[in-house]
Amino acid sequence: MSKLSYENSGVSITGGDAWVETIKGLLSKHPKDKNCVGGVGGFAGLYRIGGGQCLAACCDGVGTKLELAKATGLYKGLGQDLVAMNVNDLVTVGARPLFFLDYAACGKLDETILKQIVEGVIDACDESLCALLGGETAEMPGVYGADGFDLAGFSVGIVDEDKIIDGSNIQEGNLLVGLPSSGVHSNGYSLVRSALGKGGLDIPLDSTPKGWKESVAEAVMRPTKLYVKAALAAIKTGVVHGMAHITGGGMYGNVIRIIPKHLDIAVDFKSWERPAIFDLIQSAGIDEEEMQRVFNLGIGYVFVIDATELKRLEEALAPLGEKPVVIGEVIKCTSRG
Repeated sequence: MSKLSYENSGVSITGGDAWVETIKGLLSKHPKDKNCVGGVGGFAGLYRIGGGQCLAACCDGVGTKLELAKATGLYKGLGQDLVAMNVNDLVTVGARPLFFLDYAACGKLDETILKQIVEGVIDACDESLCALLGGETAEMPGVYGADGFDLAGFSVGIVDEDKIIDGSNIQEGNLLVGLPSSGVHSNGYSLVRSALGKGGLDIPLDSTPKGWKESVAEAVMRPTKLYVKAALAAIKTGVVHGMAHITGGGMYGNVIRIIPKHLDIAVDFKSWERPAIFDLIQSAGIDEEEMQRVFNLGIGYVFVIDATELKRLEEALAPLGEKPVVIGEVIKCTSRG
């Protein structure tokens, strides 16, 4: 049996990266708006609005976790997933979320299901200190099956331009400090479904593995953790040089996005406890390299700080119940392109 991978589950990380470069090429043919700060490809886009302030904005969805929601009947967490995938990205640039909008497209409107999702959105917006400003629900028979649907979210925040956190102050020797994830979050679910389904373990989703306190369904559907309050508390200390939300592309693929080109990172993947759900997924026959490339593996958000500032960060996060862990450091670049 061949090894399971994201690629043979139908998703190409390399292809996605190439598409971003294609978009950059298309944009390069047109004059850049003078109010745009930075370029595309970051965690959030930035736009000057005057008065020394910038709007930050991003959009995202929840991927094929939707299919497992249908299989398990667990829908409410998708609302938090949708908000988290956006506001967690937004806050990495130092922005405070202002508002959120959602878009739901479906083959046939099922109010019972969509109500659960919107309840999750509202609760997550409250937790993330932003307003649910509006949204759109579209019935699209012929495009989606009767039970088919998709979700997208859009978040906007604000930040003083001179307080934007873009990684430019990161230096060799800085620490990578991670916050635990709640589980798989909302990335890599095409591979999760392959691993747990008939092509892999073929495990009943309502089963509870030995030593677990929850079912497989509950573990894979646990909603994405919200990091806004923790990030804003860390920002207030003034010690943060960079932040990364660990989504598709894994630890290295996301943290390296904020690291200056002349530097690299070294991550110790044994420095934190890996949630059991990842061990179960990997047991279907997935290489460790692929696991690191696709999943957060238990760390959902990363701060880059001076080594001397670790205690200040820990003290700022303690009231929120967060226990940050040092997971690596910034090093000299030896082979990065």
